[in-house]
Amino acid sequence: MSEHVVDVSWSRGEHEFTYDVYNRDHEWRFDGGITVPGSANPTYLGNPGPVDPEEAFVAALSSCHMLTFLAIAARKRLVVDAYDDHAVGVLARNDAGRLAITQVRLNPKIVWAGPEPDAEVLERMHHLAHQECFIANSVTTEVIVANSN
Repeated sequence: MSEHVVDVSWSRGEHEFTYDVYNRDHEWRFDGGITVPGSANPTYLGNPGPVDPEEAFVAALSSCHMLTFLAIAARKRLVVDAYDDHAVGVLARNDAGRLAITQVRLNPKIVWAGPEPDAEVLERMHHLAHQECFIANSVTTEVIVANSN
């Protein structure tokens, strides 16, 4: 078992505290010393510059899938030179009628250094990566991996 700690900080500052004007900007501080500026999505009166929680959620799913996929490829002795993903999360009403990220579509593009696995092996690798991804195992959101390459 392991713990993963993030400190999230916000303060009102000089802003009024009414729904339409309070500042949504905040910080995420990670144990490695990295600080990431966060805010609400602009649709919800946030600042468009910082990362919003919905983007972070999609990034976490994409990153976890990629890291798990790379581990699977390395164990199979398939050499990956590059892995790029254009991940897209869909905010919609779930079955309970609440707003949620209901789907994340991963669109990985993989550059192989040597022989590429055939389509069936690649699909099995992505399926296993999804099954083994810690983040995917922690959520109910539908995750779809588009055909890569």
